[in-house]
Amino acid sequence: MAENITSEDFKSKIFDYEKNQDWKYEGEIPAIIDFYADWCMPCKMLAPTIDKLSKEYEGKVNFYKVNTENEPELSGAFGIQSIPSLLFIPKEGKPQMSAGALPEAQLKKVIEETLL
Repeated sequence: MAENITSEDFKSKIFDYEKNQDWKYEGEIPAIIDFYADWCMPCKMLAPTIDKLSKEYEGKVNFYKVNTENEPELSGAFGIQSIPSLLFIPKEGKPQMSAGALPEAQLKKVIEETLL
């Protein structure tokens, strides 16, 4: 299951955007962050797919969720304009943002080609 994280969790587990200008991922394995809101219908439709993939890729990719209503500072730091937005974070290199609810097949393709 995807783990809900706060901006404090994000700074310790993913990237401390207050201290660092240049991207430096703190995690051990690649990650996907789902920026969502409880009222967002496409977010609700994406949630079961995220949970399914988090089980399928357990130990290979970490899945996190950020509630944009509760974490405006974090959403602002990443310039989140629309939700759902997914942040794909490879172990090395820059993260990539994708807006909108991607179908499962497309998510798997991104995971296999970009993250693993």
